Amino acid sequence: MTTVLVHGNPETPAVWDLLVESLTALGVPEPVRLAPPGFGAPVPDGWGCSVGEYRDWLVAELEGFDDPVDLVGHDWGGGHVLNAVMARPELVRSWCSDIPGVFDPDYVWHELAQVWQQPGAGEAAVAAMAAAPAAARASGMTGRGMAPVVAERIAAGFDDVMGDCILRLYRSAAQPVMAQLGAGLEAAAARPGLAVLPTEDHMVGTDEQRYRAAARAGARVEVLDGLGHWWMTEDPDRAARMLVDFWRSV
Repeated sequence: MTTVLVHGNPETPAVWDLLVESLTALGVPEPVRLAPPGFGAPVPDGWGCSVGEYRDWLVAELEGFDDPVDLVGHDWGGGHVLNAVMARPELVRSWCSDIPGVFDPDYVWHELAQVWQQPGAGEAAVAAMAAAPAAARASGMTGRGMAPVVAERIAAGFDDVMGDCILRLYRSAAQPVMAQLGAGLEAAAARPGLAVLPTEDHMVGTDEQRYRAAARAGARVEVLDGLGHWWMTEDPDRAARMLVDFWRSV
């Protein structure tokens, strides 16, 4: 089977580097990494960076594979995965997301997302990110749990295009948009799903919201005790074993 990885914000495909090494060591063929427009990939003409556009982009990418894939999404990539699977479940053999909680009707966007969603304040925040040296951006991500070698690679990929996409994407997803999208979570149960719940990731909903959304999507829940938002860089071997065990169960 083909494995497809989709990352989030403010990331590039490098976020998967350590996990891919661990997966291939377990005998998994090299996964395909899909970079969302603006996040390590060019932005097409007329691209509006909305939630719906990213869903449609991923659906179009999945239609290009000969067979249904094992689809894995992290951060906004996990949001794109769920949106795509809700719309076109037949394109995947299985799916995995670490942010099902953001589709719960009671989810409240984290503090930084709320800043990005505010005109003026969001532009100032993104400008500050762009003005900071890459080493400072990497240090900030490392301080929040990302492996240093991965943080250095990702920090180098931030640019004005990514900053603009961040603002547009988060503004298109301001509540009640995510709650409305989450009304279709049950459609994701058409294919086997895995909800990854790192205990130290506090940006993607409460435990109650994450469990509730996972149950509605028919997903198996895997709790990663002690790991945070960038679990795939913190303990890639553990993450790889979790994914391989899930795929073998499908």
